[in-house]
Amino acid sequence: MPNVTFSAPTLDKDVTVYAVAGDAHTLLALAKKNGVIIPCQCEDGNCGSCLVKITVLGDKPPLAQELTEKEKLTLSVNGKLSKKLLDEAETYRHMPPHRLACQYIVLGEDILVEFSGEPGVEIELRR
Repeated sequence: MPNVTFSAPTLDKDVTVYAVAGDAHTLLALAKKNGVIIPCQCEDGNCGSCLVKITVLGDKPPLAQELTEKEKLTLSVNGKLSKKLLDEAETYRHMPPHRLACQYIVLGEDILVEFSGEPGVEIELRR
């Protein structure tokens, strides 16, 4: 069972939960089930309000989950998915860093999910 850690300025502290690998529920559903509020408006991949940054933790190679067609369009329109990142995702199965929580399904790896807490706004990088 993978660990999913949610991190956002709107949370008092990071929240780590266990997910069932390959469960058909989305990352957004997992967050809601565990009391983590990720901004969302349409919950269907059209608006981009549930934009998250996903970082795979650990040393095993990620099981790159393919982008849905809605994700490709919405992330591209919002400037979060360049042609290069799309080509790498489709050709080499490299997962792009930005995803939509309403479309992403947790697979077998531990992940860090960062979000700003504002609809469609990218999280500032920590350093």
